[in-house]
Amino acid sequence: GDGTGRDHWTPVTIGNLSSGVEAITAGAYHMSALTVGTSDGGGVKCWGQNAYSQLGDGTHTDRLVPVDVYGLSSGVQAVSAGGFHTCAVTTAGGVKCWGSNTYGQLGDGTRTSQPTPVDVVGLASGVQSVSAGLEHTCAVTAGGSVKCWGRNGNGQLGDGTLVDSWSP
Repeated sequence: GDGTGRDHWTPVTIGNLSSGVEAITAGAYHMSALTVGTSDGGGVKCWGQNAYSQLGDGTHTDRLVPVDVYGLSSGVQAVSAGGFHTCAVTTAGGVKCWGSNTYGQLGDGTRTSQPTPVDVVGLASGVQSVSAGLEHTCAVTAGGSVKCWGRNGNGQLGDGTLVDSWSP
């Protein structure tokens, strides 16, 4: 994220994020940051590999410095980077995901990868947090229940099956 693409043995400042960051999350080959926002919530910026559009900027172009996620420059309360996808919780409690969707990990009811954020089916409100794994995703609702979707080959969705789910 420092604009060079080189490995570093000591910490470096990340491009345009020298201040104003509330949280960060690491995916397989990409990073995302939640910026400090107003009462409407913060924004999301991502950088790194973008082969699966996991940066959410509408391209497949790798980025050496953070770029804004399309449509999420504000209104976000949490972000989680998965293997090759990323998800965010909006201040309205909805979940949006983008990137690779080979196993339905975006939760939009399809297996079509998305270069910009899409709504997760049935989770337009009432979500407190989200956690993106390698090829699956889970969310905690305001009522304290857990909903998961995506790859389930090892039972990671917790539904008692080994069947992938394209929606929560």
